[in-house]
Amino acid sequence: MPKKDKNKAPESNGSSIDSAQQKNVSLKDVAASLKLSPTTVSVVLNYSPLSDSIPQETKDRIFEAARNLNYRPNYIARSLRNQRTHTIGVLIPEMSEGYSAAVLSGVEEKLLQEGYFYFVASHHHREDLIERNTQFLVARCVEGILAIDTPIHHQSFLPIVSISGHDHIRGVTNIVLNHERAAHLAIEHLHRLGHRKIAVIKGQEFSSDTEVRLETMLKAAREFGVSIQDNWITQLIGDDPSPETGYLATKKLLSNDTEFTAVLAFNDISAIGAIRALRENGFEVPKDVSIIGFDDITAAEFHNPALTTIRQPLKKMGSLGAEHLLQNIQKNPADTLSYEITVEPDLIIRQSTVEVSK
Repeated sequence: MPKKDKNKAPESNGSSIDSAQQKNVSLKDVAASLKLSPTTVSVVLNYSPLSDSIPQETKDRIFEAARNLNYRPNYIARSLRNQRTHTIGVLIPEMSEGYSAAVLSGVEEKLLQEGYFYFVASHHHREDLIERNTQFLVARCVEGILAIDTPIHHQSFLPIVSISGHDHIRGVTNIVLNHERAAHLAIEHLHRLGHRKIAVIKGQEFSSDTEVRLETMLKAAREFGVSIQDNWITQLIGDDPSPETGYLATKKLLSNDTEFTAVLAFNDISAIGAIRALRENGFEVPKDVSIIGFDDITAAEFHNPALTTIRQPLKKMGSLGAEHLLQNIQKNPADTLSYEITVEPDLIIRQSTVEVSK
């Protein structure tokens, strides 16, 4: 057996870590390697607007040195020093086409403008996931929470903005639609077209807007002398964000042998499902049955027929929510009273509604 050379360095293996990697390289180390000031290096590596005044060649050298030295900024240590993370948490039911995605696009646009990062946690309307994900976000040092169609039941030490939230809780700002105006627009439009037999597809039990939307629709119907019978009301079941929920709800509605001439759908997604169910049962839309959706998602305009719908300014609601959350972050949440910001709907008339056939 050959003798072991005591002077020979041990061979590296897959589990060993290079000594340079073991060392926590600081920003000062990067600066020293380039013979530059730590301030200059910091301005470049943190993408500060001041970096515009630094020659591109110098910036390239700084980034190359940071890569070669395996420099990693310590954001946690920085946030402890500054007590700021410039990060917010977003609670959302699910990532799918429609309401949530449109609101989130407004949130994202505003946060990008203000230099904030965000975490998104989806909960599929499960109370245990709402609780767990909230703890998850707090543990990651978010400065505030934006809740989209997510129930908030308790006051928090963090500022919270709830989009489509209807509970008045200290420290929580609610961004809501003027539902009475929305209902008036929908019923008035159908009434003007001669519809007196109107069915309603109610939202799921867990949706924040379900009850207020139904109540305001029924109230507006009474004001116009339209009676919506109990067997002309059906409800979306399940948390599937696809048109299938509207399809199944309309199938149930049709099984009652009703003679309605128009349907008010809870949202555009369910309206699309309702149209398929009606067609499969021999009805033409809008010749036999007119349909009004809600939200005005992108697909509403390009569906066949294009959907008449009540437009919620979803992107604006997201942007407003983010804007007010950032404002509230600057305050002491304990000193912040709950308040409500109301946005206005619009009626968008397309091809899915027509006058009642004589």
